[in-house]
Amino acid sequence: MNAIQAWRPQRDVEIIAGTPPGGGLDRTARALARAVEATAMLDVPLKVVNIPGDGARKAWTHVERRAGDPHLLAISSPNLATDRLTGVAPFDHADFTPLAILYNEYIAFIARADSALTNAADLLRHLTARTKHVTVALSTALGNPNHIALAKVIRHVGGDIRAPSLRVFDSALDALDDVLSGHADVAAITAASAVDALTRKTARALAVSAPVRLSGLYAETPTWAEHAVDCIIGAWRGVTGPRGLSAAQVKYWQRVFDAAVGTDAWRADLDRHYWTGMYLAGTALEDYLQRENAEFRATLGELQLLKA
Repeated sequence: MNAIQAWRPQRDVEIIAGTPPGGGLDRTARALARAVEATAMLDVPLKVVNIPGDGARKAWTHVERRAGDPHLLAISSPNLATDRLTGVAPFDHADFTPLAILYNEYIAFIARADSALTNAADLLRHLTARTKHVTVALSTALGNPNHIALAKVIRHVGGDIRAPSLRVFDSALDALDDVLSGHADVAAITAASAVDALTRKTARALAVSAPVRLSGLYAETPTWAEHAVDCIIGAWRGVTGPRGLSAAQVKYWQRVFDAAVGTDAWRADLDRHYWTGMYLAGTALEDYLQRENAEFRATLGELQLLKA
């Protein structure tokens, strides 16, 4: 029996999502569960468990307590790195067992449909003239890619990146609701989180942080690059286990995820949620996380957000 076959789950498997049902990490968890089930490789029950709160840090505290348990998986994001670097969390990717990055999701800047901000140029003018009077809703933590995207836009117009009033929520849907209820001028959230509001025409997309325009509801939304703004940044989503997993357990899960991202169910969710495939595992994943951590450290230092 080779190393891949040497271990299989013996009881129920949980996928932990650090946002409430409907939130960004929850969407990923449920899409991953559907894709894994479509592979028919798992012969034990698989369920999604939501542990929202504290910018998903409550979920990671839960995972931290389950060291060595291969029946627990958690949806990960760059926040694990940025939370450590900004000093709001004591752990990062190195304190767990990264298994795979699944996809990348770009950030949309969203205003109410009746807002005076009708396009990206309006927002740039607003940030230039009245930076400290702009209120921005973010999820799920300061210093994460959403916040970095906002800071890049403000820096482009020569504004003070610390000037806007920031309202931080545990879920992108809560940040969007803050804009729709009139408490914030704009939300910087993952593109999928605004789909329902864009469909209902209660919100409008001003710009996205993608390298090229997204399709569907975002087809008419310009990228920041089209406005000469250096703001191409995404928030990837991945899957991570507790620290202390064996090589056989890691190889088993990576084999499952290799198959899951090839399913029709997974491809359908990529299209539906405006996600961009970005599958990395093994050495490629380790190398990527090391490079990203160095880039975050440099960027957060420039933005005066680096604490650790």
